[in-house]
This record gives sequence, structure tokens and C-alpha cells, in this order.
Amino acid sequence: MKNVPKIDLGLTGYDELFMNDTERMETKLPHIYDIPLELIDDFPDHPFKVRDDEDMMQLVESVKERGIITPVTLRPKEDGRYEIVSGHRRKKACELAGFETVKAEVREMTRDEAIILMVESNFQRSQILPSEKAFAYKMRLEAMKRQAGRPSKENSVPVAQNYEGKTSRELLGEQVGESQDQIRRYIRLTHLVPELRDYVDEGKIKMRPAVELSYLDEESQRAVVDEIDLNQCTPSHDQTIRMRKFFTDGKLTPEVVSAIMGEEKPNQREKIVLRGDKVRSLIPKNIPVSQTEDYVVKALEHYSRFLRQRAERDSR
Repeated sequence: MKNVPKIDLGLTGYDELFMNDTERMETKLPHIYDIPLELIDDFPDHPFKVRDDEDMMQLVESVKERGIITPVTLRPKEDGRYEIVSGHRRKKACELAGFETVKAEVREMTRDEAIILMVESNFQRSQILPSEKAFAYKMRLEAMKRQAGRPSKENSVPVAQNYEGKTSRELLGEQVGESQDQIRRYIRLTHLVPELRDYVDEGKIKMRPAVELSYLDEESQRAVVDEIDLNQCTPSHDQTIRMRKFFTDGKLTPEVVSAIMGEEKPNQREKIVLRGDKVRSLIPKNIPVSQTEDYVVKALEHYSRFLRQRAERDSR
């Protein structure tokens, strides 16, 4: 994963995490509350998965021993409940540890401000799946566009993206350390059916073939999934390019998908490697190198006939 800028949580030092309420009021820092876990709702369409893996178990043990060091960030809701913006794993760890409350900073934020903070805070994770990046980039880009407002007359970009002469995609690319093209590719993954996104997350389908498949409609993508399940083989980049071309021309049917997927790919062909020195020592010197393959094939044909004839004699 590429380096991404650290999120500014508004803290000037670790001492702030351990201040009491009076000290926080004096230094004008956010108040930390103990919020009941039952009053906290998940962030809508949260793109990052909270896994019950070994890392989570270690976090649970840490929380049992020391509590959570960094409070979660919550956004108040109109119904008196709270929406978690940052700290989904910490909240889950508190639940698994048997806690009833979690230390939290409650902050008034707009929906778009919450989306941007949610994405930034989760990008501090060590492992992020391609599908998680895809939906996170999409959500954050849309929030940035809405925050920028309508473009000025001097800005020729048709969508609201006026950031000091830069488009929102350019700015996002600088913030997360990705090129604009790579961000576009990730966002295309959001157009895949879940099964194909899973193949991307598992590394069975690479980014470029996945992007080509993202331009197919759901029916065509389902046909691809069926062929993958049937043949236990994923399509190559070249195959997905041709599928997209057939789809654009209105000619991509399940039969065409099956025909393309049924082709033998170069990396599927069984390769036989013969050591040059061994083979050459058995070939007459008057046979040029360019004719070596023909000579070996004829020799194998002759030997095959010999074995067949011997088997016939032995069976009499």
C-alpha cells in the first residue's frame, strides 16, 4: 500500500488523551464521554469491513487490559442516538470485551464532513482490500464535490470540483498517494457484482481485467461468474477487452462469454522444457538449429511407432 498522509485528529500530543474533563475545558479540547454501546449506530454504507481475525482478538485483549487509548468519534443524531464516524474496530473490540460503554468524542459534523473523516481515519489501517478502497474513494470523492459547491465561471469542469484550480480527483489523488487513473480504476470496481469484487479482493482477478468487466451489465457479469465457477478459471485482460467490445456492440450473449472464456490462454498451456545441450548431443551435426524441432518431432513419432508395434507383438 502506498504511503498516505496521516489524519489530523486535532491532538497536539498524547498527553491530551489522558486529560480529565476540567483540563480539557481549560485547554478548549473536545469533551470525552462514556457513551452506551447500545446507543451507537453503524456509519451508513461503511465501506471498511470489521473482521473477527487475529488482529481483532489482540485488540480485544488490549482493551480488556488497558481500555481504549484513542476515543472513538461519534456524530449525534436527531433521534438522540449516535452514529460512529471513526473507531469501528475499537467499538467492536469493546463489545467483544463485554463493555457496556465506550469512550467517545461527540462532534457536530455534516454528512460530508463525516464521510471525509471516516475515510481518512480508516486509511490508517495496515491492510485495505481493493473493494474497500473502491467504495471509500467513491464516497469521499462525491463528498468533496458536494463540499466544493458549484463550479465558478472560470472552471470548465462540468461537475462541482473547484479546489484552487484542481479537480477533486486530483486533490484526492494527492491526499491518498494515488494517481487519478488509479482512483478511477478503483471506483470502477463499485460497478462489479459482489462475486467479481470478491475475486478481485482474493487476487484471482487483477485490476485491469476487473475494470473492463465493470462496463458490462449485471446479466453479462453473471454469465462471467458462471463460467468462472464452471471452468475454475478467471478471464485474462485480453479476454475482458473483447467481452467489453462485444457488449458495446450489443453482441455479448452468454454463449459468446462461454466461447471467449473457453479459449486456451498462453499461461494455461502445458510447457515442455528440453535442455539444449542434452538434445543437441543426440542430433546429427548436419541438422541446422532451425530444423531441430522438426527433427525431434519426427524422432518421437518414430519411437512412438516402435513402442506401438512392440506392444502389438507382445499381445499376440
